[in-house]
Amino acid sequence: MKAISYRRYGGPDVLEYGERPEPKLGPDSVLVEVRAAAVNPVDWKCREGYLDGILDAVLPVIPCWDLAGVVVRPGAAVTEFAAGDEVIGYVREDFLARGTCAQYVAAPVRTLAHKPRSLGFPEAAALPLAGLTAYQVLHRVLRVRPGETVLVHTATGAVGSLAVQLARHLGARVIGAARAAGQEHIRARGGEPVTYGDDLTAQVRALVPDGVDAAFDTIGGDILRTTPTMLAPGGRLASIADSGVTDLGGSYAFVRPDPADLAELAGLAEQGVLTADVARTFPLEQAADAFRHAEAGGTGGKVVIVPEPVD
Repeated sequence: MKAISYRRYGGPDVLEYGERPEPKLGPDSVLVEVRAAAVNPVDWKCREGYLDGILDAVLPVIPCWDLAGVVVRPGAAVTEFAAGDEVIGYVREDFLARGTCAQYVAAPVRTLAHKPRSLGFPEAAALPLAGLTAYQVLHRVLRVRPGETVLVHTATGAVGSLAVQLARHLGARVIGAARAAGQEHIRARGGEPVTYGDDLTAQVRALVPDGVDAAFDTIGGDILRTTPTMLAPGGRLASIADSGVTDLGGSYAFVRPDPADLAELAGLAEQGVLTADVARTFPLEQAADAFRHAEAGGTGGKVVIVPEPVD
């Protein structure tokens, strides 16, 4: 099969396009023909070795964890999926080796759900990691309830945009923080925009004088450290970007594959509650360019790699 892989850590130039062995199919996995694979920030952090302290790399590594595709063959123990089923997946394992930037992947059933019929493959591939991150933080960490007010940082990003939509679906009022260029995007997703700057706390307090009930941080650093000034007494804080949030009394969250959560997201997308934005697609052989484009930021949506059809 055709795939992208890297034999050493480094920048986009270490990515190689070529033939790799078709993956073996274990009893609890399904062989998926990949129709689209989304690029996430964690993918280039893995490629550059930043996660080497927690994830072993079995070189050569095929990058990326998000996919949308079609089941070719289920494993011997699988009853959840059949050949021909369209699926989405956050195909993360506890080591780096067999990612989704390939024509085929053997995906454990615990990482998959049926694809929303209303979405094309690129849009569907943009949903799993970002959607699961937003869903799990809002539901399990911040435990957002109807009538509360939630602050979402980088509300125009992949995770932030979905968090705005999910929090609104939960019945919360949402304040979305972003650069000035993203204000209309936040409004279109149901949020009330504020603009990053020295007066961010004042802007939030002008909208919510008593402070927000919950804050969802996606960037860390100085923005995270100023966020407690925007919270109401007893307000909750979670970050997916900076483990230092625990020093501020908040919670650090790391997304995990969950088929029930993924199926819930797929259902919400089917109902039109969720929209995952795609900025640009690239063919598999141009994956290095796709990574460069994604790493440059400011894309206004996900960068998605589309493998060539299998004969």
